[in-house]
Amino acid sequence: MYAVSMTAKERLSVTVDEDLVRAAQAAVAAGEAESVSAWVSDALRLKAERDRKLRGLDEFIKAYEAEYGEITEEEMEAAYRSMKARAIVIRGDDAQGEIGVL
Repeated sequence: MYAVSMTAKERLSVTVDEDLVRAAQAAVAAGEAESVSAWVSDALRLKAERDRKLRGLDEFIKAYEAEYGEITEEEMEAAYRSMKARAIVIRGDDAQGEIGVL
């Protein structure tokens, strides 16, 4: 279902890609959003939260590198290989047979 926000609202006029308008309208028709405006508000809220988290991650990395030095390409590759070696593969039931990795 959709989240109900009790915050103050402000009218906004924007130009949006057609495919996104259709996606919003489909979400409303499926009962996944109260309205196109609610769907857009939710998308903006998710974007703002994602940006906030990325800023926090950027600050963390800057602080880490200030203390321990720049993270090298080799260290990133080693971390990737380590995570990949520990990953659990989940096979989906969807028609495309996509594989998810945890």
